[in-house]
Parts: sequence; C-alpha cells; structure tokens
Amino acid sequence: MTKNEMADVLSEIGVLLELSGENPFKIRAYQSGARALAAMEEAELGRLITAGELGTIKGFGDALVQKITELHTTGRLVFFDKLKASIEPGLAEMLQIPGLGPKKIRALHSKLGIASIAALGQACAEGKVAELEGFGEKTQEKIVAGIRNREAYGRRHLWWDAAEIAGPIVAGLRALPQVRRAESAGSLRRGMETVGDLDFIVAADEVGPVVEWFVAQPGVKEVTAQGETKASVRFESGLQADLRIVPEGQFVFALHHFTGSKDHNVQLRQRALAAGLSLSEWGLVPADGEGTAKEKAEQGKSLVAGSERELFAALKLSFIPPELREGLGEIEAAEGDKLPRLVELADLRGAFHNHTTASDGRNTLVEMTAAAEALGWEYFGVADHSKASFQAKGLSEERLLQQIGEVQALNASQRFTTYVFTGTECDILTDGRLDFDDELLAKLDYVVVSVHNAFTQDEATMTARIIRAIEHPLTSMLGHLTGRLLLRREGYQVDVKKVIDAAIANNVVIELNANPWRLDLDWRHWRKAAERGLLTSINPDAHETAGLEDVRAGVNVARKGWLTREHVLNTRPLAEVKMWLADRRR
Repeated sequence: MTKNEMADVLSEIGVLLELSGENPFKIRAYQSGARALAAMEEAELGRLITAGELGTIKGFGDALVQKITELHTTGRLVFFDKLKASIEPGLAEMLQIPGLGPKKIRALHSKLGIASIAALGQACAEGKVAELEGFGEKTQEKIVAGIRNREAYGRRHLWWDAAEIAGPIVAGLRALPQVRRAESAGSLRRGMETVGDLDFIVAADEVGPVVEWFVAQPGVKEVTAQGETKASVRFESGLQADLRIVPEGQFVFALHHFTGSKDHNVQLRQRALAAGLSLSEWGLVPADGEGTAKEKAEQGKSLVAGSERELFAALKLSFIPPELREGLGEIEAAEGDKLPRLVELADLRGAFHNHTTASDGRNTLVEMTAAAEALGWEYFGVADHSKASFQAKGLSEERLLQQIGEVQALNASQRFTTYVFTGTECDILTDGRLDFDDELLAKLDYVVVSVHNAFTQDEATMTARIIRAIEHPLTSMLGHLTGRLLLRREGYQVDVKKVIDAAIANNVVIELNANPWRLDLDWRHWRKAAERGLLTSINPDAHETAGLEDVRAGVNVARKGWLTREHVLNTRPLAEVKMWLADRRR
C-alpha cells in the first residue's frame, strides 16, 4: 500500500470518527497523521517503518505507528474495517451532498434521526432542516440542489472511471479462446467526458462461453439481461455494460454502428444511400429494396471489411477517428482528406499545472519530478497554490521563494533528466488582481492564473475579472476556465468567447485541464478557438504522482476538439518551451 493510500485510510478514519461523535483530539490525530504521511517521501517512510523508527517523527504516536505499520505490512487495517461497519451506510453516503460535512450530518442524525439521502430530502421538503440551528433556508436550498444534482448526475460516470472498468473487460474477452475480436464502443470509445453505459462488440466462433464469462465477472452486482448473443450487467458503481456478439464478417459494421454518435451514423447512412448503398450494423449492402440489410448480409451481399478504414474507404472517405464522430463536419473533412493529424499521448513532452506537498499536493517535489521522468517527460512544471487559497495551504511569498530555490538546486544537481520549471497557480482575486506582486511573479518561469472563490459573481463581473488577469503582462496561462466539476457542479457564469478573445490578443495559453473531474475547457470550444490561433497546454492539475497520467483524459478532449500537436504548447521540446516562456517575459 502506498503512502497516499495509507493517508486516505487515515483521513477516512477521521471522517468516520467525526460522524460517530468521537473525541476531537482523536479525530485531529488521524487528520494530522494523514497530512504528515503525504508530506513524507515514499522511500523514507518505508525505511522508518522497517527500522521501527516511525515513532520518532513528530505527530506519530504509538496508536498511529501501529496502524500505519499494519497497513504497510498487510494492505488492510482491522480497526478501519470494524469502524466502517459500525457507521450507518446512509450517513457516509450523505457526504456526497455538497456542503454537508461530518458535523452537519451528525446534527441531522441526532436531532432529526436522518440516516439516508432519501430521508434528508423528505426533511428538506417539510422545511425541518431549515429550522435547525446552524442550517437555515439557504443551507436547506443548497442541500436540495445537491440532492437533485446527485440524482441527475448519478446516471452518468466519468470517462476515466468507465475506462478503468472497460479495459480489463476487453482484455478478458480477447483472452477467451472463442473470441476472434473484441472492442469497446459507444461514448467511451469516442472519448466523451462522461459515459452513460459501456458497450462491447465481440466476434466469436462459439457464443455460450463468452456470455457466461461476461455475466460472471468480478464486481457484477446484477445481471439485467442474458440471451444467446447479448447480455447486460450492472456493476457495484451502477455502471451498466452491454455485450453484443456478432459473426466476424459483421464485426466492423457493428463496431462502427455502436460507436456512434447518432448524428454521425445518420449522416454516413445518407452518404451511403446517395451511392446506392445501405449502411447498418449488419453491413454495407446494395439499397435495392430486395430484402432487409440483415438478410442481404447473411446472403453474402455485404462489403467485406476487415477494418473501419476499409469501411470508410468504400464510401470514398479517409478514416475518421472515433473521437471526431459527432456529426460536426468530420464527414465533409474526410471526403476531401482534410482531417487533421490529431494530437496523441506520445506527443506530450511535459506539463505545467502540478502541485506538491508544499500546498495541497500529496507527493514531494522530488517524487513528482521522479514520476515525470518515469513518464519520459523532458520537463515538469510545479505550480502550487498562492496564499489566497488558504484552504489548499497556499504558499506565502517566503515559501514560494524557498520553493524557487529548491527547484533551482534540484536542476543544478542533475539528479533527474527531467527539467523542472518554477511556476505558481496564482489566484485571480475577486477584482481580477493577482495574488502575488509583480516582483515575485517575475522570478518565476511561468504563471498559471485561476479562479478559486466567489463563484457566484454574475457573468459580466466574472468575465471582466478573468480578462483583467489575462491582460497582466506576467500571466502565462489561464487555468480551468469555467471552474466546472463534472457530475458535481456546473461552471460559474462566464463569457467563454470573450475570454478566448482576450487570451488570443494577449498571447496567453488557455489550459486544457486534464483532471477527469474537470476536462476544462470543454472540447466543444476548441476547434474554432484553435483555428483562430489559441494555444493550449494539456495540464493534469496533478496533486499526486498518479495524477500525472490524467493527461490521457486531456488528450481525449484535445482530439475531440480537432487539436493537433501544433496547437499544444507541451508537445514542444524543452528548448522551444524555454524560448516561448522567455519571450512571454519580454
């Protein structure tokens, strides 16, 4: 178990103890222990545990040392398992409602007997929550909105989470001796930011064993349908997965059809009809009215296609990547062989918006740099929060200067082949001023500016606020433009077009925040913006080493936005990036 996984357990223990009304000092001990773990380097923690010296570190008493050692040694903690079992599941579930922390949940439970989200919704409907001390009408309204959003968002899942489930399923299907080909389809394959369900298309010689394997996978909570060539299951997360088994000759057509989108399929079918053909999940057959498409395919009248590339070629089109299949001009571009060479994960050479334990990150500067080097990155940018983000342990001027020195020393040591840039994620204050003065900002290699508070400002005010920050001569990049959190909250009100105009006019990058919860700026804006000269950087907004790999989700969005590597700053080699950042300071 990694130190961050152990820190998660300690943090959750603190939350569960607070829900149960435990002694505040005991709660704080676990919270402090979690923070202390995150601040340590993995190797040093392992050495201390092995040597029996963890107790010599401030903040680790005997109880914490015993529990951390048990986690490190066995990968589980009996105390934690028992504590979870002792808390009513509905109380922990209520933590998913924005604005409800352990203290408020405990008050709702003790004063109104509320132990589930359903009961909470009923109490709000009856006005009981507003009457409680420390709540009021506004809090009740926020809770109602949170419940409503949870119900609406609960039907969809982040692309990242869906991909984590889909990957092993595809691998498992391909490993079955009966399976000739297997792929995931649907919105997952198109790289949509959220996914309603999973679709798997399989070509197999014998269908029975494939269906049996599919419905018996680990994590399946319910088998919702099971037939000869189809099956549907629901996982513990609520995500549904559908399996379709087809003859190998039909595989390419089924894969294309069930990848979608609906608009893309409709337009491609119209193109086929104009050529005297009928396109469907069954095949590409003559549109002569003699029998159904399925019957014609079974009679061997369909195009024989071993790949989607061959299917598109039969319709006189170049291959259209799945990410572009949204019915937004991709067919017209493919007809004239004008589709762009989309950016790929392998094109990225580094990233700029990343955090360390200096602010709210969970790995040290050295650990984050080592992880960047392991990914083969030429450069890594550290951009910890500025002082106004006190909730994220934002750096003071003194601490930022200290970090600049640490980065310079790390580069000088040549310990890593990855070069580290000094930066900051500087808060855009409510009036558009930046959180640090110009003298300090000028000492950095780059400055990412972001909004972290006052989300309720009206559109005109928020837009003017962000534009003022963009116009600051030391601003390099704008972080997460809309502030949205997918499946959690909508973005604040802002005129995206005006902000894009300002960024282009001031040669400021608008990042594509690759955090799977953000994917901000939305892919629907990028094609037109890039055509007008807007430059982006695919930044993971990583708060731990594993978070650096979130760039994979960002590349999906960039591809959906028709972006090439020329549109992305962090596809450039180190020397060019240094030059670009230096030119921004002149």
